[in-house]
Amino acid sequence: MTDTPLERYEITPDPARLDPVRIHHWLSTDAYWALGRSREKQDLAIEGSLNFGAYETTSGEQVGYARVVTDHATFAWLCDVYVAPSARGRGLGTRLAAAVRDHLAPTGIRRLMLATEDAHGVYEKVGFKLLGDPEKWMHLGFDRPDAVRQLPS
Repeated sequence: MTDTPLERYEITPDPARLDPVRIHHWLSTDAYWALGRSREKQDLAIEGSLNFGAYETTSGEQVGYARVVTDHATFAWLCDVYVAPSARGRGLGTRLAAAVRDHLAPTGIRRLMLATEDAHGVYEKVGFKLLGDPEKWMHLGFDRPDAVRQLPS
């Protein structure tokens, strides 16, 4: 019996298995939302987040990554989802999103959010939907994302 393509991969939130060098390379050179991100900034992002790695079961090589910013109680933001080119087209991105969803569901969070330019279909397969009321949502963008801003007193 041969493996189905998805049986070739294991997904785990075990931080000890992450390959930060590989993750930084992927995101800073090939992910439109993180191009040029510094290694220091990526390491801080990993340190402050719940992280999921996807690994080939035979070699243990990391072939995917997803990061979640969450309070583990009310809200979570799925970001930095990346699948290595060699593992694309096999449903691994959808499986990563499902693993995040399934891991967070028992916490009772009300909302798991994400933003994507081009992968709506991947996330719709695991239950994500377009915002029904986008006019309620706002964001604050900084001109210099590396700068720390002080709030007025």
